[in-house]
Amino acid sequence: MNRKATVARKTKETDIKLSINLDGRGDYKINTSIPFVDHMLSLMSKHGHIDLKVEAKGDIEVDYHHLMEDIGIVLGEAIKKALGEKLQIRRYGDAATPMDESLAQVIIDLSGRPYLVYKVRPPRGALQIQSLGVSLFEDFFRALTNHSEMNLHILLHYGRDPHHIFEAIFKAFGRALRTAVEIHPKTRGIPSTKGSL
Repeated sequence: MNRKATVARKTKETDIKLSINLDGRGDYKINTSIPFVDHMLSLMSKHGHIDLKVEAKGDIEVDYHHLMEDIGIVLGEAIKKALGEKLQIRRYGDAATPMDESLAQVIIDLSGRPYLVYKVRPPRGALQIQSLGVSLFEDFFRALTNHSEMNLHILLHYGRDPHHIFEAIFKAFGRALRTAVEIHPKTRGIPSTKGSL
């Protein structure tokens, strides 16, 4: 089974190439032009044992929004493409992950029906990491959800430091995705009574 995919997207605002291997070892090479996003995607890859390569640039002199959203689009498309017909996958995955004082939980259903529940409220005064508005992570995950066609719930139970909050979220996302895409030895065909996902 070859569960790999490469997706490229080029617009007037962004230029992105991304490769993923769902059956990897957590190897990564990431350059998004936004160092904190590089760090987050590296954590997702490493803790999800998913190989990830990303080369991305965009009009960040205008705003980070276009690039953040488009990275989410491309990552979502790559996950969907790599999964193919979703034969024998576990389908569901969840992980609760701490990072010092922060605790985040991510639950995934690779249902084919996109839906995002995003319960992340950073504490007052923690609205940016350097010059990156943390609200953009919701746009990133919404784009990822829509284009991967997954049901994604992201819950921040508590946290103080925004860096720790999003580190917990991305580690949990990687771990939950790892479980959801795993091949289940007892599953025959597609894990749905409808016969399709």
